[in-house]
Amino acid sequence: MARQHEITRDDILTMEDYVKVRPERKRAIAELKKNRRVAIGPDATFYFESYDTMLHQILEMLYIERGGEEQIEDELSAYNPLVPKGRELVATLMFEIDEPVRREKFLATLGGVEETVTITVGGETISARPEQDVDRTTAEGKASSIQFLHFPFTDEQVKKFRDPETAVTLAIGHEEYGHRTDLPEAVREALAGDFD
Repeated sequence: MARQHEITRDDILTMEDYVKVRPERKRAIAELKKNRRVAIGPDATFYFESYDTMLHQILEMLYIERGGEEQIEDELSAYNPLVPKGRELVATLMFEIDEPVRREKFLATLGGVEETVTITVGGETISARPEQDVDRTTAEGKASSIQFLHFPFTDEQVKKFRDPETAVTLAIGHEEYGHRTDLPEAVREALAGDFD
């Protein structure tokens, strides 16, 4: 079955309808996200996005901000680029540090981190391509705590990724934050469904 690669106006529920199904949808999305989340090192977490996670995000933004019809186009423009397009994985990388002073110091040393993220599939390395909406490293070298990353795959790499025998490693190669982790099988299996 072909995956949906774009959220359209027709996919957006009215707020009246959304309120009725919101608790159930939130539970379903929380369950879905369990196998789409990967911690790497002590302070970073990857959240792999999908049509469903982005549709949920849009509905939640509309619910919280109550911007009505005027807000819908802005949300579609903001979140559609993060829906995987069939031959890629898309992730939100978050550096999650609760303590403000430590967070500021940490991010100040992390400039360019978005250029150092890779997925290795059976020995082949795929470099992340940062979302081009805004520059997430300042001229002073401070990184944003949230990065949006695309991992473009070839057909052969998708085939390898789908093979449970193939090792898949997610890595951040920044000199101030060098960490890697093997994708758990449940995560690899969930993400394999993002490819056409």
